Amino acid sequence: MSATDKPDTSIKSYPELAILVDISSCIGCKACEAACQQWHDLTPPIMTPEEVVQRKIAGYQSHPDLRPDLFMLMKFNEGESDKGFVWFITKYQCMHCREPGCLVACPSPGAVIQYQNGVVDFDHSKCIGCKMCVVGCPFDVPRYDANNKPWKCNFCIDRVEAGLEPACVKTCPTQCLTFGLKEDMVEKGKKIVESLKSRGLDKATLYDPPGVNGTGYIYVLPHGDNVKEYNLPENPRIDASVTLWTGPLKTLGSIAFWGTIVGLFLQLIIWGPIKVLGGKEESKSEEG
Repeated sequence: MSATDKPDTSIKSYPELAILVDISSCIGCKACEAACQQWHDLTPPIMTPEEVVQRKIAGYQSHPDLRPDLFMLMKFNEGESDKGFVWFITKYQCMHCREPGCLVACPSPGAVIQYQNGVVDFDHSKCIGCKMCVVGCPFDVPRYDANNKPWKCNFCIDRVEAGLEPACVKTCPTQCLTFGLKEDMVEKGKKIVESLKSRGLDKATLYDPPGVNGTGYIYVLPHGDNVKEYNLPENPRIDASVTLWTGPLKTLGSIAFWGTIVGLFLQLIIWGPIKVLGGKEESKSEEG
């Protein structure tokens, strides 16, 4: 799927894929972050201690936010719950929504692509740099570089196409990341949630937001009543203004444009070209 009405017949049919992120098993080692950088040959700058203090981020966090040369980021947030002090750890990257806001908002056909397995990616050769993908994304993920091109996690689509698991999943030492079919990941996530509830974490939940028809990254949140503390929106959905201008307003705009063209053409055929007064012919008649 892309920003065009004609499907790409070269895309093979695949079942939906997903990565399950079990926060309850995550130790915050950032091995996934390092693996992502290594696989994609990314070299984000190292922050100095002064920059860390100035930007007021947790010292264990490598950067304050995503960058065009940083596709995924481990976020750390200190907080409290009914169980006491808690580290709210989040693996943050493109969520690969099943209903991607970036794709809905993109006006350039083929610039944003969604494969049948659910992976969302960019084709920079067709990108016009309008940044509408940023406006449409309910997770505020795409980052533009100096060449005005967007970057984000692409689910290691090159590895997936070769039958390999994404680099972050491959390197996780605690196996809190699991890669597989979406339906299998949902079932596994539900079992982990039930296990956490039996251990006293009554608010544990599976984060797979229905507002975007589900996501390619789904999370087991031990403290599901504090979704915002995990730096995740509680109910993400595509903004109504985006769906409005890409839907009815776009259609009305097209009708108005072509109506104007047709009207000008009929004017030329029926009444001829418009004569402008005040020209040379008018001046001659006044002299006579």
